[in-house]
Amino acid sequence: MSAIPETTQSTFQTDVLGSDKPVLVDFWAPWCGPCKMLAPVIEEVAGAMAGQASFVKLNTDEHPNVAAEYHISGIPTLILFKGGQAVDRIVGFVPKSAITSMISKHLVTA
Repeated sequence: MSAIPETTQSTFQTDVLGSDKPVLVDFWAPWCGPCKMLAPVIEEVAGAMAGQASFVKLNTDEHPNVAAEYHISGIPTLILFKGGQAVDRIVGFVPKSAITSMISKHLVTA
């Protein structure tokens, strides 16, 4: 079981669009091999960036309307939301450094 919480069509507004922190959404499905390979990488990033960004997973099989709304054509797809808007995306398996870099460039620095 993943340490990353699931979001659903009914909780997406609160979990993602209404968040005061950037949120990385992992669009995935249980049958997707690359999704399974990416899950522990995302968990590592989530642990390293705790407090700076939030992380949730959305099962595209169970919530196809949300996936369609964000034009998910291949999984895994990672979309970074900030201020209720999709600001960046990565499609496919990538190393931890690529995910960390994508999130870091959207964090507010003091």
